[in-house]
Amino acid sequence: MSQILDQFGQPIRTGDLAEPQTARIGPWLHRTLEPALTGLTPSRLSAALVAADNGNLLEQHRLFADMEGRDAHLAAEMGKRKNSLIGLDWDIVPPRNATPAEEAAAEWVEEVLEDAIDPLEDLIAFLMEAIGHGFACAELDWKKQDGEWLPTYHPRPQEWFCLDATRSELRLVDTSADGQVLRSFGWVWHVPGKAKTGYMGRMGLYRAIVWPFLYKAYAIGDFAEFLETYGLPIITGKYFSGASDDEKSSLLRAVSALGHDARAIMPQEMTIEIDKVSAHGDDLHLRMVDWADKSISKLVLGGTLTSQADGKTSTNALGNVHNEVRHDILISDARQIAATLTRDLIYPLIALNLGGIDSLRRCPRLVFDTSEAEDVSLVAEALPKLVGAGMNTIPLAWVHEKLKIPQAEGNEPVLSMSATTANTETKTPSTATNAAPAKAALSAQPAGVSSSAPPDVALADQLASTAQPLMDDLIAAVSSMVAQASDLPSLQASLLNAYGDLDTADLTNLMAAAFALAELKGMAAVQAESIIS
Repeated sequence: MSQILDQFGQPIRTGDLAEPQTARIGPWLHRTLEPALTGLTPSRLSAALVAADNGNLLEQHRLFADMEGRDAHLAAEMGKRKNSLIGLDWDIVPPRNATPAEEAAAEWVEEVLEDAIDPLEDLIAFLMEAIGHGFACAELDWKKQDGEWLPTYHPRPQEWFCLDATRSELRLVDTSADGQVLRSFGWVWHVPGKAKTGYMGRMGLYRAIVWPFLYKAYAIGDFAEFLETYGLPIITGKYFSGASDDEKSSLLRAVSALGHDARAIMPQEMTIEIDKVSAHGDDLHLRMVDWADKSISKLVLGGTLTSQADGKTSTNALGNVHNEVRHDILISDARQIAATLTRDLIYPLIALNLGGIDSLRRCPRLVFDTSEAEDVSLVAEALPKLVGAGMNTIPLAWVHEKLKIPQAEGNEPVLSMSATTANTETKTPSTATNAAPAKAALSAQPAGVSSSAPPDVALADQLASTAQPLMDDLIAAVSSMVAQASDLPSLQASLLNAYGDLDTADLTNLMAAAFALAELKGMAAVQAESIIS
């Protein structure tokens, strides 16, 4: 067997795949970890971030792991971003101008990933941890089954990794200063946002979220103390002059019992006053919490209206804008995850089992379907107008793709128009014409239009010929009124009465389509002129 090259062009030995890289140092890595948020202060937080800048990632990623585990809002927002990617359909696409062997390799990889014991979705969910932490590494455990090398995935915590001397390359922590180089074909490691300058320890959204998180924690603590102090009214007991210690103690027990049980007894000479505290500072703590939550939402999802709709500043239109922002983020996440899986999972699968590959350029790649279905009602309204106006170059497959409607295969049953609907749509001559088969509408050519005429001239002639019968109907109706009128006032009255009953819908639709086509032709002409110039 020829030498196997990894995704970076370096030779590898299949014997190295006999055991995971962490098998020998795993016991040392499984050391006891204390919660990082216990006693967290701004100075301690700053020290953890500085240590990460210098290559020591331990405290930073301990903190990041605790943050998502303790902040419900942060966990919910990160969950939305992760789940939006997991729900996407995916496909294995062969390279351009693929050979039969490359197409067969793509089909084989897709079959392997679909039938894998460890679902690919679980691996994708873990790799999305890199959004917050800056990186995520899953170890591959290769086993030979029925003559094929197949992996299982083992997510590894970020605390197991450090940075090299350049602070730009991930290493596996061991007893050495720089750690172990990650073994080829042994890891799926994802680092989003590679275009960001700086050291790897500074990547990840949690670097920016950690400060709002800290301020929110302080605000919640202060709010809890505020409620403990001012949440209940102040109860004051007044004893008479010369009261003994026993009488004072009795009054104190009565006040305490009243505060908890709303029942108390005391001497008749003593009194109790209940003062309701009017404090206006309680909303300040909640405003701080709200600011922190909105900052987290902006960082994770790109907006706040999709996660914190309050009915006041949030509207449906604004929410749609923010959904588009989320879609942009989804596309970015999908492309980066797909590139990582192609490099660290698909390439090793093909290299170990099929061979014949020595470059990522010719490797089948994973592609997520991030397209969104168009509005069916809008497309259904626009297509008949465009087709009726002569736009006969719209492929049927394009419509299915835009609407996310699969095409029928073989003798699969398809939807069709009911007989009742068909009879309803053939009541008037004009409607019967519009109900002609699509093939006829696309291929029909009015009489008198030369097949050799320029496209714009032919289209204008076709529009004119289509509009002429509609104009004839309107003229015939008006002519009938003129013939029946005895004088000018009666004709005027007849025209005014019939104004709302004249059937102008078909002519209006045709004119709208004509204006739309004229605008498209103008845009095309301008584009063509710019290309020539």
